Amino acid sequence: MPRSRADGTPARPPRRRRLTPRIVRSVRPEPTAFSVWDTHTRGLALRVVPSGGRSWKYVYSRGGRSRWLHIGRADAITLAAARRIAADHAAAVANGGDPVAEGRARGAGTFGEVAARYVDEHAKRKNKSWRQADELVRRYLLPRWGNLDVRAITRADVRRLVGAIAAPVLANLVLASASAIFSWAIKQDVVATNPCTGVERNEVRSRERVLSDAEVPLFWRAFDDAGLIRSAALKLILLSGARPGEAAHMRREHVKDGWWRQPGEADANWPGTKNANSHDVWLAPAARAIVDELMDGEAPTGFVFATDGGGPVTDLSGAMRAICKRLDVPRATPHDLRRSFATRAAALGFDRHTLGRLLNHVDPGVIARYDRHRYQRENVRAWEAVAAHVVGLATGEPVVGGNVVRMGA
Repeated sequence: MPRSRADGTPARPPRRRRLTPRIVRSVRPEPTAFSVWDTHTRGLALRVVPSGGRSWKYVYSRGGRSRWLHIGRADAITLAAARRIAADHAAAVANGGDPVAEGRARGAGTFGEVAARYVDEHAKRKNKSWRQADELVRRYLLPRWGNLDVRAITRADVRRLVGAIAAPVLANLVLASASAIFSWAIKQDVVATNPCTGVERNEVRSRERVLSDAEVPLFWRAFDDAGLIRSAALKLILLSGARPGEAAHMRREHVKDGWWRQPGEADANWPGTKNANSHDVWLAPAARAIVDELMDGEAPTGFVFATDGGGPVTDLSGAMRAICKRLDVPRATPHDLRRSFATRAAALGFDRHTLGRLLNHVDPGVIARYDRHRYQRENVRAWEAVAAHVVGLATGEPVVGGNVVRMGA
């Protein structure tokens, strides 16, 4: 009987089948990775990850522990070839060999190959922000390390590469991306050590930028210099506290009855929420006016803040940099608009539990597991109060019953 998992849930029985090329092509991915064991060749498994990636593994025991040997991608190596390779490894194991250890001794492949495996076999199913990290790897790591034996990269190499990146925060992100790849490679018996260990991160101050009451009208007017679409997206972030990436990908079909209903899971056109929890954002009158203007007379589906080509709005950060330069004020980012929303909510008397609900932050407390009340009425009141306050500051118009008399520019 299979042993229980570490969390106490029962492990599912192994999937065993006499594999055929048709089965290899047709097996469907699931929310968690799984293996299909070939009954024809002992130790051969087809590993399938949630992203749809499939690879061949040969599994054997050495010293009472299972060893997983990566054979290759199933779209590059046929079933017949995988069986031949597994049979060769089985013969070596029967004669006292240890293919995993021998592979480490020979070299585990290039950094580029290992980085590709990390994305395909791990990052895509474990990390919702994997694309951002992968972009850093492609831009900063692969040009220098892509063709190097992954085991040959040293701590000195890491220090040189990270030290050449002028921006401290960016350097830290690149270091974290490299470290994640090496940490995963250790678990796969690809490398023995992580050369990023011991490389100091740059000290950076936590972001505390919040628009002051005097700055709100300046930024509100300056948003319009960024163009209709970027201006509308930036205003929505300030009015609703939405995450900038989620605001940029706001979909028409997700706006229903005054609510912006954000699905937790990602699909081809929506990145999913950061914590994978569905989230309903109430569009206060000022926010709804912005969204309605862009959706008026258009198709029922598609991005609300769409470019001429139909894709999601981009470079909100660049727009904010240009605005700050023009206003001659300290740097502010789109995320600082979200922080400004939250700060004003607190200043208006809403507690941190309310802020957590508005911002879609996970409540780790035990009570949250039992309290399933959605607090919609309380949330609506908070969103409308904060939005009215922000627009009141932006336009100088009086607030009446939670609404601003006139929207203004």
